[in-house]
Amino acid sequence: MRLNQNTMLLGKKVVLVPYTSEHVPRYHEWMKSEELQRLTASEPLTLEQEYAMQCSWQEDDDKCTFIVLDAEKWQARLGPAEESCMVGDVNLFLTDPEDPTLGEIEVMIAEPSCRGQGFGTEAALLMMSYGVTKLGLTKFEAKIGQGNEPSIRMFQKLHFEQVALSSVFQEVTLRLTVSEPERQWLLAQTSHVEEKAYRDGSAEHQ
Repeated sequence: MRLNQNTMLLGKKVVLVPYTSEHVPRYHEWMKSEELQRLTASEPLTLEQEYAMQCSWQEDDDKCTFIVLDAEKWQARLGPAEESCMVGDVNLFLTDPEDPTLGEIEVMIAEPSCRGQGFGTEAALLMMSYGVTKLGLTKFEAKIGQGNEPSIRMFQKLHFEQVALSSVFQEVTLRLTVSEPERQWLLAQTSHVEEKAYRDGSAEHQ
């Protein structure tokens, strides 16, 4: 999505940055994992296909993608290489032409050592706040494999409720409608977040 291609969001545990070509090699290595392919219902791509996918996601109006960085590593790094700080990604898919206020959210913490530390929770909160304040979203859905209990619990903690269970696809659909109280709660949860221009923000740490 072009809207976020120069936006970075700085949280306490994570930093969200646009998915650029420099992130592709690490992302490609992640997606060789059979576990991640299963959890994300993805097919393995060649490196060339991954670069093409990154380009299309950057241009598509119905996909908003951020790479999730470990904020502590990012703050401490000496050079410009973000690849060493990458821990996952977070996506919003605006795929319902009849309801532009609905976004499907996906969070992937790809680095096994970074799971269970709250990175996914903060990344989801940052993305949801961005969706509400910048994209005009009022509803979120998350479709998660039935066996992915940690992800299901994470979204339930973020006030999502289960609305469907597909035995065919073996996935659970959870939904959150952003009422005014939910909006205020979400904004309070993300009041610490700083939004900066991406390239300027990167330059500060070089």
